[in-house]
Amino acid sequence: MADRLKGKTAIIFGAGSVDEGWGNGKTSAVLYAREGAKVACVDINQAAAERTREIIEGEGGTALAMQADVTNLARIREVVEETKQAFGRIDILHNNVGMNIEGGPVETSEEDWDRVMAVNLKSMFLTCKCVLPIMEAQGYGAIVNISSLASIRWMHFNYISYYASKAGVNNFTRAIALQYAERGIRANTVLPGLMDTPHIYQAMKDHYTDFTEMQKQRAAVTPMKRMGEGWDIAYAALFLASDEAKYVTGIELCVDGGLHCKTH
Repeated sequence: MADRLKGKTAIIFGAGSVDEGWGNGKTSAVLYAREGAKVACVDINQAAAERTREIIEGEGGTALAMQADVTNLARIREVVEETKQAFGRIDILHNNVGMNIEGGPVETSEEDWDRVMAVNLKSMFLTCKCVLPIMEAQGYGAIVNISSLASIRWMHFNYISYYASKAGVNNFTRAIALQYAERGIRANTVLPGLMDTPHIYQAMKDHYTDFTEMQKQRAAVTPMKRMGEGWDIAYAALFLASDEAKYVTGIELCVDGGLHCKTH
């Protein structure tokens, strides 16, 4: 299919990647553009945002690249306004930023807890605060929040702040979906499972010296016997962002090779 987002503008927070690979946000930004959207690529790393913009423009698309810390409300307001000034509207808000810090409730410091909550959950509150008035004035909008399978089940690592923050993302998104359902605005979450993206190699570097073994272990516990790719998340997000999902709001879409069906 083509032009599923023709005429639409998307702003993606977390549109870069930690290296030259294809992370969830980068793939979504490029796919949105391939389907006709103008895309504002926002990332804490300006160079990463620029790289995504270059890919989009190299394929004939239209994009902006901007730097922002998603915990900084003033900066979020600025990039949202710059996007609206450049493209005239904002139809899609895609929140992809997230982090994890290892530790249970005893081991995790208060500072680490607050940091994870700010990046994973408060950031979505701040971006929605800035974008929702624009969408409401348009009478149209689609919000796609990237959560995690860890929001609904144990993932065999002690990441208490990550579990809690991602569970919060789910209910936060449901609340927006219901509050704005009559105003032409939809809100949904995507729950990635065990993904083969650049981020996971950074997150797991303290646990594995041999990434081949990590890949085997993660594939083994997934019913499909393989990890997912950033493109799997991007295509799920594309559906939710497009008018094909015009009667879909308030859902958690698991993209995990069936792992959510397992109890262990």
